Amino acid sequence: MRNFKIDLGEDGIALVAFDVPGRSMNTLSDSVIADLPLLIARIRDDSAIRGVVIYSCKDTGFCAGADLGDLGRRVGTPIAPNPTPDVFRQMETCGKPIACALEGVALGGGLEFALGCHYRVAADSPKVKLGVPEVTVGLMPGAGGTQRLPRLIGVAKALPLLLEGHPVGAREALDLHIVDAIVAPGETLQAARRWAAECTDPTAPWDRKGYALPGGLPYSPAGMQTFTLANAMLHKRTYGNFPGPENVLKAVYEGVQVPMDAALRIEANYFALTFATPQARAMVHSMFLARQALAKGGEWAGKAKPPTRVAVIGAGMMGAGIAYTQAARGMETVLIDVDLAAAEKGKAHARGLVNKRVAKRRMTQVAADQLLDRITPATDYAAIGDAELVIEAVFENLDLKREVIRRIEAAAPSALVGSNTSTLPITSLSEASARPQDVVGIHFFSPVDRMELVEVIRGDSTSDEAVARAVAYAVALGKLPIVVNDSRGSFTSRCFGTYLHEGMEMLAEGVPPALIENAGRMTGMPRGPLEIADDVALDLALSVEEQTQAMLGDAYVAGPSAGLLRALVSAGRLGRKSAAGFYDYPEGGSKMLWPGLRTLPGVAADAIHPDVEECKRRLLYRQAVEAARCFDQGVVTDPRSADVGAILATGFPSWAGGPLRYIDMLGAARFVAECDAFVELFGPRFAPPPGLRHMAAEGRSYHAPAEPAEPRAIKVA
Repeated sequence: MRNFKIDLGEDGIALVAFDVPGRSMNTLSDSVIADLPLLIARIRDDSAIRGVVIYSCKDTGFCAGADLGDLGRRVGTPIAPNPTPDVFRQMETCGKPIACALEGVALGGGLEFALGCHYRVAADSPKVKLGVPEVTVGLMPGAGGTQRLPRLIGVAKALPLLLEGHPVGAREALDLHIVDAIVAPGETLQAARRWAAECTDPTAPWDRKGYALPGGLPYSPAGMQTFTLANAMLHKRTYGNFPGPENVLKAVYEGVQVPMDAALRIEANYFALTFATPQARAMVHSMFLARQALAKGGEWAGKAKPPTRVAVIGAGMMGAGIAYTQAARGMETVLIDVDLAAAEKGKAHARGLVNKRVAKRRMTQVAADQLLDRITPATDYAAIGDAELVIEAVFENLDLKREVIRRIEAAAPSALVGSNTSTLPITSLSEASARPQDVVGIHFFSPVDRMELVEVIRGDSTSDEAVARAVAYAVALGKLPIVVNDSRGSFTSRCFGTYLHEGMEMLAEGVPPALIENAGRMTGMPRGPLEIADDVALDLALSVEEQTQAMLGDAYVAGPSAGLLRALVSAGRLGRKSAAGFYDYPEGGSKMLWPGLRTLPGVAADAIHPDVEECKRRLLYRQAVEAARCFDQGVVTDPRSADVGAILATGFPSWAGGPLRYIDMLGAARFVAECDAFVELFGPRFAPPPGLRHMAAEGRSYHAPAEPAEPRAIKVA
């Protein structure tokens, strides 16, 4: 065995060390899965072994579950060999007591491994995280999790863990009876060994005579209520877009009614069905493999060192959020605004965030004070002189941002200049710079402390070194950077804007607003397009539209959205911030669509009622075709960045794996044909770009299964 080492003591207790060579975390790789039958056979057949304790040699924890690198090569195929349920069942029924010592994470197959043991003891430590997160990457537990967890803690308590994928800590796991005991860190091995030496009945609860499912079977009154509510809540949350959670619910419902061996076969069947879906392939590749690679910096990883001292110009919502995030990661931060009161207000934002963390015991007061000490409010640009990076986060106005860039360079002549712009081209901004090679877009998303993505935007003159430094900075903040080339609206704002605009196009055509909003949610987008437009602020959206028109001149093509936005803003309906926009926001009540939408200039007098599926396709296809245009134009050159960026920044449905993988899922030929049909019905905004047409004609895809292209060489001074 390559991954397990056995140390048999004189008392007959075998300590089994789980240690995958060359890895910082144990996973159920193909190599580990091949070792498991050998391990179980040794435990079962060696008469000198009276009991077993399985533990990890890794500081990171017990096991993070399936190795999705190995799994990624097979996911989406109709065959999903998965021998681990049988192996864990053999372990469970070998007749010898087996305990598991948990000092860190046990997730997915790692927790299923632990559940196959007869006893689990965890460290009383925040490092301990136990859960079954498979549904978050398009899969479902397939090594006994849907059967052992409900039998152990009851269906009502197990379903939230199985359907949502959120892990629990050691104390909550004890309260739920997922673990049998918690002890001080470093004492789990000793506690597990004591139990193994004293155990006289190594039988799982469900294998004992008279076992009853906690909370009752599905046809009991409590069980009927649990499954009825779970089904309703699942469909309210997923709209049927995710096969994984649906199959989890089916596996639990059917499995808990039969003996364990039959239940594991039921789970295996549903696992295979889930494994073969295009949604599983899309989510594993985008939400895990691509996301993991990009979070390390992708092709830019290790090309530059992150800064230790950063200045932020503008202490508004975005600037304050950036300052807090930097300070939380140990960076000394100068926060500049026009007057000290405004700068102090920006620091107060950070104070509010740390106070909440202290109140919830997620941070000590000492750590909170140290974080706040790293933020220095100021008004004088002289305070930024020794900053390695200066980020401007002022209002989205070209002239203002150019003036700020000039002032930054005068005060900090060697600093990298980053612009937190979402719509203005970096090349246009860098025209104000004496050294445009050092100007780069660093686009954060709101709220900065919670949003994972950072869009690094390369202008025409931006150097490789500047890009590499910006990527290193984002990675140091714990963010996921994607690198895109310059374009008005860059990548994420261009794609995101099409969702809002298509909702307004539908409204102008006479589609009922409620149908528009519900269709948006049914696609898997976080909210309807009109609601999100209100959140963004309609006056800001109108300002962006007007600046676009001014910059494009005769090339600007007006749509109905500008007229609708202008009418709403003129009426004082600015969105959520004014309690009136596409929606009304009554004080103390729930928001509701404004009844006056039908009377806006440009909205068709007669309502039309298209098929909801057509509305859903319009909202998704409009975003996907814009992503394809960005790829065609070289705005984004890595399909992974396009997909992960759209999911994390704009909420593009994760079940589709991102806009370009969604095109692959449908097939380029089908997507092009349906877009052409939409062009005939709704206009040229749906026209596929030439590159996508060529791809469709040649039967290719964005994420080709062939060998990956060689990465572009990167030279950094």
